[in-house]
Amino acid sequence: MASGKQSPRQKMINLMYLIFIAMLALNMSKEVLAAFGLMNAKLETSNAKADANNLAYFEGLETKASEDALKYGPLFEKAQQVKQLSQEYYEYLSELKKGMLADQEDPNNYVVMDKSDYLDNLFFQGDNLKPEGQKFLENLQNYREQMLKTIPENMTDVKGAIQTRFETGGEDGKVERIRDNVKVDWMNYHFEGYPLVASLTKVTQLQADIKATEQEVLKGLLEGNLTEAVSLKNFATALNASKSAFYAGEKYDGKIIISKTDKTSKPVKAELKLDGRDLKEGTDYLLEEGGIKMLISAGSPGDHTIAGTMYFMQDGEEVPVPVNNTFATISKPNAAVISADKMNVVYRGVANPMTISIPGIPDNKVRASAPGLTRRTGSNYVMNPGTGRKVTITASGTLPDGQSISTRSEFRIKDIPRPGGTVRGEAGSVKMPRRNLEISTIGAMLEDFDFDLNLAVSGFKFKVPGQPTIDVNGNKLDGRAKSALKRAKRGDAVQVFDIKAYITNNRTYKLKKVSPVVVELTN
Repeated sequence: MASGKQSPRQKMINLMYLIFIAMLALNMSKEVLAAFGLMNAKLETSNAKADANNLAYFEGLETKASEDALKYGPLFEKAQQVKQLSQEYYEYLSELKKGMLADQEDPNNYVVMDKSDYLDNLFFQGDNLKPEGQKFLENLQNYREQMLKTIPENMTDVKGAIQTRFETGGEDGKVERIRDNVKVDWMNYHFEGYPLVASLTKVTQLQADIKATEQEVLKGLLEGNLTEAVSLKNFATALNASKSAFYAGEKYDGKIIISKTDKTSKPVKAELKLDGRDLKEGTDYLLEEGGIKMLISAGSPGDHTIAGTMYFMQDGEEVPVPVNNTFATISKPNAAVISADKMNVVYRGVANPMTISIPGIPDNKVRASAPGLTRRTGSNYVMNPGTGRKVTITASGTLPDGQSISTRSEFRIKDIPRPGGTVRGEAGSVKMPRRNLEISTIGAMLEDFDFDLNLAVSGFKFKVPGQPTIDVNGNKLDGRAKSALKRAKRGDAVQVFDIKAYITNNRTYKLKKVSPVVVELTN
């Protein structure tokens, strides 16, 4: 307002202006109070809907627990604990709200709820909390800690949400004020000096947090277990086709299918027939996780059909699943199958892997014999041929009906081919600088051979044009060879020959003479 002497009329205008500003502030306050009230009403409606949703999750877990106590029983126990903790805390807050509205003639007339006396007198006494204020804080903290202990460790997101929703200040139990940037107790910050309708809305928001927490936990218990139920860890594969045996050249129409193998996938009963004959549980088949284990005989040669119905329990009801599958029984074999894994020959000096089996006879019932033949495991054998040019392998076995089978197969024996000498891994005629030859390794290799043999060199002869031949021990140039190499000229052809090579794991085998190597010096 303007300073100095004012007329009575100006003073009256100024007074009316102040009254007008006060009325504007009063109207603004009522609008804010009404806004808090509308928010509180919406939260109350939302809490009622959340309660119905939570009950559906709870009942879903209860149904699953009645069907499969082993898997869902522990989850349902946790759900019961969560429901009890949430209900007790929710009811405590409901009683608090009843006390807050006890003196209100119309609980929906929010604009008159502008006083802070009720909670100020109930919770606070000077700088300290009254018993009711301490009880309010302890109930909130107890709900938070008990919920964190109850829910599974893998529900980390839910645990984080609980910590955030029900936080009661930092380590010192205080929070920062936004405007004056000082620390005050959490209770004073949230509930001291606020209009009644604002505190009422905060308490209702706490109830909404309880319902949201309860829903997230129940949903996580149910859906988390359902995720585990459909996890690939609970599935196995099986091969399904129109028949189990096919002729050579015929198109195979099978496909790989998956099936659950946990407790929930075990049939409760089955009604099956084999070629029209009734099958009995326990005698002809067993109910197990993922399906039915058959105990029937393969029967006579030909196609056979298993048909009927198996039943699974789902949502308290038996759900039928039709069965219609065929399998084929073939006649017993009367000959052995013998094959060489490395061409149609065996090599002397090499452990030749072989497969020897007789269809229809287990590998441990098959007997195979020949000079140098030993069994490794099952149908896997090793042939180490000795002298001669041929070896005959005899395989025999006895079928379940007592019939004996014996088969002979002849293999040619060949020597390991002639190795080729190498310098720095290069064979034949190579070019390289003098220095490279000095430090190179002399080796031997078998090109295009079916076995990976580890060859080593124990010595060789070294010839420089115009210099005497030098015998070298080992696989690198010695001092004498290097001295002779220094006298060589650019373009000279240095020879490495009479290379002495051997197989590292079979030094008794005498290899054929190793081909020499010629090195042309480039400097």
